[in-house]
Amino acid sequence: MARAALRELLRLRSTASASRSSLSFFYSTSCQSSSVESRDNSLFDSSLKLLETCGSARELLQIHARLITSGLIRKAALSSRVLRIHLELGHVQYAILTFGCIHSPSTFCVNTVVEAYSVSSVPSDGVRFYFKMLRRGDFVPNSYTYVPLLGCCAKIGCAGTGKKCHGQAVKNGVDKVLPVQNSLIHMYGSCGVIEIAQVLFDEMQLRDSVSWNATLYMYVRIGDLVSARNIFVQMPEKNVAAYNILIVGYVKGGNPGAGLKLFRNMMSKAVGASSRTMVGAVMACGRSARLKDGKSVHGFLIKNFLESNILIDTALIDMYSRCERVDVACKLFDKIEVKNPVCWNAMILGHCIHGNPTDGIKLFEDTLGRLRSGNSGKKKRKKRKRKWLVVAERQEVFPDEVTFVGILCACTRAALLEEGRNYFSKMTSSFGIKPNFAHYWCMANLLSGAGLVQEAEEILRCMPQDVDNMSSQSSLWANLLSSCRFKGTVVVGERIAQSLIEKDPQNFSYYQLLLNVYAVAGQWEDVLRLKDVMKKKMIGRIPQCGLVDLNDIVHRFRVSDVWQEEMQVVQRSS
Repeated sequence: MARAALRELLRLRSTASASRSSLSFFYSTSCQSSSVESRDNSLFDSSLKLLETCGSARELLQIHARLITSGLIRKAALSSRVLRIHLELGHVQYAILTFGCIHSPSTFCVNTVVEAYSVSSVPSDGVRFYFKMLRRGDFVPNSYTYVPLLGCCAKIGCAGTGKKCHGQAVKNGVDKVLPVQNSLIHMYGSCGVIEIAQVLFDEMQLRDSVSWNATLYMYVRIGDLVSARNIFVQMPEKNVAAYNILIVGYVKGGNPGAGLKLFRNMMSKAVGASSRTMVGAVMACGRSARLKDGKSVHGFLIKNFLESNILIDTALIDMYSRCERVDVACKLFDKIEVKNPVCWNAMILGHCIHGNPTDGIKLFEDTLGRLRSGNSGKKKRKKRKRKWLVVAERQEVFPDEVTFVGILCACTRAALLEEGRNYFSKMTSSFGIKPNFAHYWCMANLLSGAGLVQEAEEILRCMPQDVDNMSSQSSLWANLLSSCRFKGTVVVGERIAQSLIEKDPQNFSYYQLLLNVYAVAGQWEDVLRLKDVMKKKMIGRIPQCGLVDLNDIVHRFRVSDVWQEEMQVVQRSS
């Protein structure tokens, strides 16, 4: 009996001990789990704070690496924030790659990637990405999706794709949201479907400054400055973006005087000018060769702007060169500490077209020499046919097609036949630049000036059909070539230009070149007659004789940039 009681007591002690051991393990595991969770929360909070204060690519990459190694990158709040900051810092491709590593991406993440594509060089991929995400079935687009998506369509310039995306906005019930309506107007305007854009604008119950500016830009883009002016007058509030759009529109539309007058009106109303405003004002002075006004704008810049920038400096160089003050342009050029290919092109063309052509050729050769010595220590690029030079690690190419137009114009002015032939050959063989219409025209002038009229005619007549993508670029080159004119009898230039017009009767640039031929010969009756022919045939706008603005060709400075800039500000503030 006693033994049975003892065994029972020992069994109960063993059970109690096991129970205490189990409870001890439970409490220990619970405390460890709580500790890990607390540590993760602390790491999450610290990472979020770091992302909020992140201001450089180096910091972002360090934070991103920390999130990957800690496993916190799987948290949607952090991964979506990393994605957004990559885009804000301009890392478009990195943002797109980051998206591929996010598990179950949210609509915010998808919207961010669409926006990344809208500011990239492949906007069509943004449209494809949107429809790919739709097919997955777990993506629900919202109004913020369609602003960058329609921006992709505007950049592509395809009305069919734009209408398809418009239908998506209607299907999801966001087509009446103000930012989406603004994006629709801009998209249709960029695609040339003016009627639909105007109907959308007229049907809007609420409009903001972006709505008005989108419509203003649309009419400026097609060269309808009368309608653009009417929209501008009707605007309840005119901001700096509206002034910038119309000023540049007047300059590009061949009425720089009106652009300068609008700039003065803007200053009198104390509307704060931006760097784009000043570039537009300087462009207007250069286009109209108004040196006095140009100096006045330059003085205003010095007095009111704390810092200049590369865009303004280049515009000033171009303006002084047009006004035949190449010496002043040279002083401005020498003061620029960090030059880019646009600056070099502006100065080289200033010498070649408006100054001493041999100085332009010398600057070109000196620049090439400096860049070669600067790039000599760098690893050679493989699988790259083009032997261009990289400038200051910014992947900017020098020389480019504009550079060689200036050089060939210089050879024409200085009657350097062999040098011109040599540069034309090197352009293709050494730098991989495909000759376009401008280069052939310069060579024709050079050959004609040397008495090789038949060869000049032949080089234009045998020009490749796809040269220069005539539909989009020839009108730009046509103005640039106004200073590269036939020195001999007007019959030579007239015959060549007429043969080109017969080849393509609707090509604006061919008529422009014929106008230049008549103008240099002083045959103003023929100029007026040709302008009447162009009016009857509705061949574009009637051009002015003068050098096309370098911003159009090199900077790719477009009125749409102003509108896009304002749209981004509105999106960030939403």
